[in-house]
Amino acid sequence: MAEVSDVLMSVLSTIRVPRPGDRVHKDECALSFSTPESEGGLYVCMNSFLGFGSQYVDRHHARTGQRAYLHITRIRKTQKEDDNNSDPPKKKPTRLAIGIEGGFDVEQEQYEEDIKVVLFPDRQEVTSDDLATMPDVVRERVSLSMDGLRAADSVSHALQVQQWDGEVRQESRHANDLKQLDNGVKILPSGWRCEVCDLQENLWVNLTDGKVLCGRRYFDGTGGNNHALVYFQQTGHPLAVKLGTITPDGADVYSYDEDDMVLDPKLPEHLAHFGIDMMTMEKTERTMTELEIAANQRVGEWEVIQESGTTLRPLQGSGLTGMKNLGNSCYLNSVMQVLFTVPDFQSKYVSNIDKIFDEAPSDPTQDFKTQVAKLGYGLLSGEYSKPAPDPGDESGTPEPRGDQVGIAPRMFKALIGRGHPEFSTNRQQDAQEFLLHFINMVERNCRSGQNPSEAFRFLVEERIVCQQSQKAKYTQRVDYILQLPVPMDQATNTEELQEAERRREEADPSNPPPTVRAQIPFTACMAALSEPEVLTDFWSSAVQAKTTATKTTRFASFPDHLVIQIKKFTFGLDWVPKKLDVSIDVPDTLDLSALRGMGQQPGEELLPEVAPPPLMTPDVEVKGILGFHGNEEDDSLYSPLLSPVLDDSTVSQLCEMGFPLEACRKAVYYTGNTGIDAAMNWVMGHMDDPDFSSPLVLPGCSSAPGTTPTESLSEEHLATIVSMGFSRDQATKALKATSNVLERAVDWIFSHLDDLESMDVSEGGRSAGESEGTREPPPGPRVRDGPGKYELFAFVSHMGTSTMCGHYVCHIKKDQQWVIFNDQKVCASEKPPKDLGYLYFYRRVAE
Repeated sequence: MAEVSDVLMSVLSTIRVPRPGDRVHKDECALSFSTPESEGGLYVCMNSFLGFGSQYVDRHHARTGQRAYLHITRIRKTQKEDDNNSDPPKKKPTRLAIGIEGGFDVEQEQYEEDIKVVLFPDRQEVTSDDLATMPDVVRERVSLSMDGLRAADSVSHALQVQQWDGEVRQESRHANDLKQLDNGVKILPSGWRCEVCDLQENLWVNLTDGKVLCGRRYFDGTGGNNHALVYFQQTGHPLAVKLGTITPDGADVYSYDEDDMVLDPKLPEHLAHFGIDMMTMEKTERTMTELEIAANQRVGEWEVIQESGTTLRPLQGSGLTGMKNLGNSCYLNSVMQVLFTVPDFQSKYVSNIDKIFDEAPSDPTQDFKTQVAKLGYGLLSGEYSKPAPDPGDESGTPEPRGDQVGIAPRMFKALIGRGHPEFSTNRQQDAQEFLLHFINMVERNCRSGQNPSEAFRFLVEERIVCQQSQKAKYTQRVDYILQLPVPMDQATNTEELQEAERRREEADPSNPPPTVRAQIPFTACMAALSEPEVLTDFWSSAVQAKTTATKTTRFASFPDHLVIQIKKFTFGLDWVPKKLDVSIDVPDTLDLSALRGMGQQPGEELLPEVAPPPLMTPDVEVKGILGFHGNEEDDSLYSPLLSPVLDDSTVSQLCEMGFPLEACRKAVYYTGNTGIDAAMNWVMGHMDDPDFSSPLVLPGCSSAPGTTPTESLSEEHLATIVSMGFSRDQATKALKATSNVLERAVDWIFSHLDDLESMDVSEGGRSAGESEGTREPPPGPRVRDGPGKYELFAFVSHMGTSTMCGHYVCHIKKDQQWVIFNDQKVCASEKPPKDLGYLYFYRRVAE
């Protein structure tokens, strides 16, 4: 023991005590999915606080020279050891919380934990009892570090949010000094209606002037029409109470200024101002908390897509590993399962895993390539494809239920979502949006070397023909997903649908008839995609006026792997978002050869390259902005380019529907402030434009109003983008287009790769010694091309009324057998619901 004491003394300076803010990884290996429950336990470096499984701790020691590790092992208690009484029935959650009384239960397994210090390279073990016999300086330092590590919250624990209370509300800063108008308004105890649209539910009374208006419209189309929100934007009156939730115990109070549910300590006084006596009110509507609890309980009600009506055979082995749901992470699980069946992702991240780990930075938990490789190996190796033990089985022997031990992609999810307003949360997300987000991150991290996203990348050719001059314009853009429209008017069972609608209208709402799904031929979807689109407001450079044109979209190249998105999520006539409940006979094989673009045809004349005039709306007073030659005394030299005056109310309404701000600004601008209907029509007609979310750029202007001039661009931002492999001119253009915001500029540059290939040199972008003749043109996007014949190998399905709620699963064809991946359940599929998919993945068939 004296020898061990000497070793500890020699490394004492490297042993740290965790401080607030330190990231402690004591639940998961940085390079694998080993945990303290895994064979061999987990070794936590007592200097960096990184965790490593038994297969990787020697690598970390050899690379860093660190010798002291806290070894944590846990063994699951059997049911007898845990308790001898049967568990009481689970209570229905009454509180929007996790891990506290009244909230959602967190399944907590009971473990026996063993902790000791291990010294490398000889793996000498030191227990707490051993420390008692060592010198005071050694005992105190090591004990403090051990105790600190045991007490510290691990990073994964924080990400998992084991205990969370969604009902903890802060007191509004407006409550105590709220000014209420003496306008004589009195609110009746019932019979409320929105003062704008006559809606009778989801109503909120403004505590400043007593206005009764409807609440926000939810993404799935329920809720209100946003009139309470619009009213706040017009007046600034901050607080509102949801009518129907007022009881003697309180009510739902929302602060639009603070954008959150809040507490109002003077609520009885504020309500009494409008004649509302809290002590006599009864609750008639579900509170916001109850609505959220109900939404969280609905996951798991769908059975068709999950094939839960049949007994499925569990599968284990290489490439058959389940993934734990971390809380609405099924969208991520489904997409990543499919991506790692693509050879490009396997060879990039899994085949080179040793090289990737050897080159990993000092903190591999924050390295994109390392974490993607870790996830890929976890899915493909089969090491974690083991049946999960039945919690109620005393022997701990697994039961063939389909559930696996699987992997929990916590580090991956935290890294991939960092800084993103949606993917950093535990809310449900759109699988298609996540796929594009992940591909974007792959593009950022693969500027040099093999880029697996090239497997999906293809060029789209758009041909626009002016109907007046018959001259054509050709453009190409990069895309990764083919979005397929759903022509509902082509349903083959129209009579059945009409009869079902009649029965639904006559039926008792509490006992609705069975759902009849519209049957849409896949050929009709392809026809809708390929038929020319009529553009009624096209500015033709040939006739120098607006006229009618036709736009035809074709493939300029065919990718190795083709992703098809069925556009099930759309808007009704009232602009309410909804999901189309359709069945489409998606084929196993696909021949798209007839959709290849041919480019300019012999004898075809192209439209001249002339910019359209600036838009002048008749209802906006013309006011110039100081131009290049302008001055404050003489406005005759002001630039003719106008600063757009936009209807903020219309912009806000569009934003509340979930559309990007810049797209909303463009919609209002290009429809001349003519109202929400015209703007919404513009949005629906331009959603697929590659620059849909790009900043509004006035015609003839090199950048959007208010963008940053070249002189004020951050040199640090320029250097960062140039280091990613782009030219200084490209970096300058990206930063100017995004107001010098680095992250937005990087997103912009990756979404405009096709434009950058032929971009003009921006002013001041070229160094003095660089001539036009010596300047190399920037490289264009690399695309693969080949025959347009494909076979289906995977599809991702969605259950629910909206992409923002519900559940995702995926089906993947492995060795001619369809396999369903439903989070931790991996089973042989008996009836793959290929007609109900959302994303379809095809691979090229070799001729």
